[in-house]
Amino acid sequence: MKTYDIIIIGAGRGSNLAKNAGKAGKKVAIIEKSAFGGTCPNRGCVPSKLLIGYAEVSRAIKDASRHFIDASINAIDVQKIFEDTNHYISTIDPAYRSKFNENVDTYDGAASFLSNYVVEVNGQKLSAPKIVIATGTRPIKAEHAKAWTSDDIFPLMSDVPKSITIVGSGFIACELANFFDAVDIKTKLLVRSQSILKNEDEEISAIFKKEFTSHVDVAFDTCIKDIKHENNAFHLTLINKDGSLTSHTSEALLYATGRVANSDTLNLQNTDIKVKANGFIDRDENFETAVDGVYVVGDASGEHMLQHAAAAEVNHVQKILLEEKKTPLKFKYMPHAVFSHPEIASVGLTEQKAKAKGIEYVSISKGWNASAKAQSLRLKYPRTKFLINPKTYEILGAHLIGPQSATMMHQVLSIMHIDNDIRHLKEMLYIHPALSEALLPAAVKAVAAVKKATF
Repeated sequence: MKTYDIIIIGAGRGSNLAKNAGKAGKKVAIIEKSAFGGTCPNRGCVPSKLLIGYAEVSRAIKDASRHFIDASINAIDVQKIFEDTNHYISTIDPAYRSKFNENVDTYDGAASFLSNYVVEVNGQKLSAPKIVIATGTRPIKAEHAKAWTSDDIFPLMSDVPKSITIVGSGFIACELANFFDAVDIKTKLLVRSQSILKNEDEEISAIFKKEFTSHVDVAFDTCIKDIKHENNAFHLTLINKDGSLTSHTSEALLYATGRVANSDTLNLQNTDIKVKANGFIDRDENFETAVDGVYVVGDASGEHMLQHAAAAEVNHVQKILLEEKKTPLKFKYMPHAVFSHPEIASVGLTEQKAKAKGIEYVSISKGWNASAKAQSLRLKYPRTKFLINPKTYEILGAHLIGPQSATMMHQVLSIMHIDNDIRHLKEMLYIHPALSEALLPAAVKAVAAVKKATF
């Protein structure tokens, strides 16, 4: 049996911990059953955003007429797009491995717990008093053997299809459907209800639905009743809410219906680690499991399924393990974005959640066209929505929809993290006429609404 100071299971964000622990003189084992770097750079956030970049250029050309420009696309080399994306992905694993010094041993394979502090990989037993579980999640399995999940797109090893059907209504489904449609691959999105991006604020998701469906073919209240794969095509029987049946055919079928924990691969029944009913691993405020010295970070906990949260959690555990700092990390705010068309950024409460919790709030919504830069976009839908505490001016929720929403949101986040008071957004000086200036009239309206509010 090999003994280490720290064992890390999962080489995504956990790679940074392994690197820094090795530099600090700790003997480290890091285990990865797939590619080093984890989901984000190999199969998720990064390659999907590379694709979105192509989609944005294509959409801009197709929508050029609103700027009185007559433009057309002669050809889109989608094969080249995927070749370029695949090449990027091929560089990730070696780049991550190159970070480690001689104190870090890498293991390629699936880790399995034999006891609280003993892990087996490829028949070899490893032991450490400190173990970090960073195993992330995987896509829910597709409902046909030849159908894809997002793991099959990054990297795409088959020919690029001329048509695709996507099942799902969350951000992964919407981002991928937007890309395929934008680059002229015939795309159909199947949604089992009338809702799309249902976790967003209802006003924002309604705007998104209207704009998104003006480009992408979406079938609402629709499920797949039967799948046949013949002659390199999927022949689908779709069932609608009223029970009627329709037929649809496409070369590819992709499921983007959610993700599940990888805890079932770890044989945690051999330990005292507790697992929640949904399969995610239980932990305390220091990200420690029921076993002393065994931690869980990132998506494996099921708490914040976001890369930026995972990175912050790994950094916190690093302080515990290398600096013996044990102050609990509590995220004040957890922002997210949807990089589709339109783009969405959100932080804090949605209006429906505020109502459900019985929280007092003032809600305002304001378009962006007070900003000349926003006017230059020649779009009517971009909007800012604030939910404000009527007693303290605290921003309870902020929601943006429009180009560069994720970038603009950081201005709001700065205020929220330093001194959460909407009046700062109203009083600060903006560069005129930058796009961020669109936040000013929304802040002015929010402050005025609080002053008028009576509860």
